[in-house]
Amino acid sequence: MKLNEIKLTNPYLALPDECYTRVKPTPLENVFLIHANEDVAELLDIDIEELYSDAFVEFVNGAWQLEGSDPFAMCYAGHQFGHFVPRLGDGRAINIGTIKQWHLQLKGAGQTRYSRSGDGRAVLRSSIREYLMSEAMHGLGIESTRALALIGSEHKVYREEWETGAIVLRVSPSWVRFGTFEYFTHKKRYEELEALADYAIAESYPHLVEVPDKYLQFFTEVVSRTARLMAEWQAVGFNHGVMNTDNMSIAGLTIDYGPYAFLDDYDSQYICNHTDQGGRYSFGNQPNIGAWNLQALMHALAPMVNSDKMEKALDDYARVYTERYLELMGKKIGLDKLQDSDLELFKQLLSMMQGMSIDYTLFFRTLSRYDGERTALLKLGLYHKPMNEWLDSYDERLKANTSSTKERHSAMLQTNPKFVLKNYMLQEAITAAVNGDFSVVDNLFEIAKDPYAEHETHERWAGATPEEFKNQKLSCSS
Repeated sequence: MKLNEIKLTNPYLALPDECYTRVKPTPLENVFLIHANEDVAELLDIDIEELYSDAFVEFVNGAWQLEGSDPFAMCYAGHQFGHFVPRLGDGRAINIGTIKQWHLQLKGAGQTRYSRSGDGRAVLRSSIREYLMSEAMHGLGIESTRALALIGSEHKVYREEWETGAIVLRVSPSWVRFGTFEYFTHKKRYEELEALADYAIAESYPHLVEVPDKYLQFFTEVVSRTARLMAEWQAVGFNHGVMNTDNMSIAGLTIDYGPYAFLDDYDSQYICNHTDQGGRYSFGNQPNIGAWNLQALMHALAPMVNSDKMEKALDDYARVYTERYLELMGKKIGLDKLQDSDLELFKQLLSMMQGMSIDYTLFFRTLSRYDGERTALLKLGLYHKPMNEWLDSYDERLKANTSSTKERHSAMLQTNPKFVLKNYMLQEAITAAVNGDFSVVDNLFEIAKDPYAEHETHERWAGATPEEFKNQKLSCSS
């Protein structure tokens, strides 16, 4: 489909006026295309050649609106680092319409009613990080928002220093957050609360539309999706960094990529956000925060749903999380079928990795070719005794497998990525981009799309993180 043939819809605008504010994008100066996602274009039924036209760049810049577009910013509240803020909203994101149930949003397109003291802009470095990481999570099979395009500009934006502005055109099946519900409950706007719940159910849980106790069932399924998402983050070694309730998707998606990080060396206490002084959003605490945020959502839904019934649904969170996490860890070490004793094997594994400071991703990828020869694994750490002790237990456990070694290797190589986008890799892309070279963005995007492939031309990014770049902490504007 050509751009001028597209007709956008705006289903969110059917909600009460309190849910949003209409706003026009403010275009950047002297814009240019950095990258376009052809796979997402196919999802939206947009002709690939359209992505490389001047008209497309103007569209992403907000300077040209497609037929049917009625831009708006969404209103919501949220608990930020545990403290309730009664009104937040899209401070630097503008929704521009929907194609085939995918909602398009410009991040960095100027001020909205909810920008507070901000300028509504996104800088190049944070835009590169979001664009690449949303595709990387999709490539890993983890539910996430995605992005259609990234544009740069000569428009000056001030953070700690002068930088250039950029815009990411994000797409998602839902932008509704836990904090969206909190806003209306706090305001005692219960009619809007119910309308929002009906909208979210129709959008993300359509099978519940006609179900009795649909609001309870809705909460129950949000609990389940959130628990599974947390398990997937933990298994792949992803630290979100800002798990405020306004950054939690009602549809169980990974959203709002800021100071995130993939683990370098395994460290359950790793904190990727330098603002997080107390470690509230540390890697190891993410499952607990998932439950905390669901409790906040439960309170927000209390005007519509019996709290005792929601408490019972929330009690199921730990079971769903644990089952999914153990399932994933079993696949990561190549077990055919889980046994009760495997939990202890996983605990011993993580304790060994923590004590030896072993690169998380590299360990599992190396283990994916383990055939009893230990040299490659022993090279990953300075001390051989803990590794040998765990491998002794692992060898014994593998005797219960019915699959062949070759079959185990094949399955593990499709479970354990060769590449994840670590912060030092992203910083290399950013540094090059600031100097006008976007080839590293192109290369990392190729890796992100298929992190399980060998990508032999990018072998230098498959090893452990160089010592000088390990365990970086970033800010929310990163």
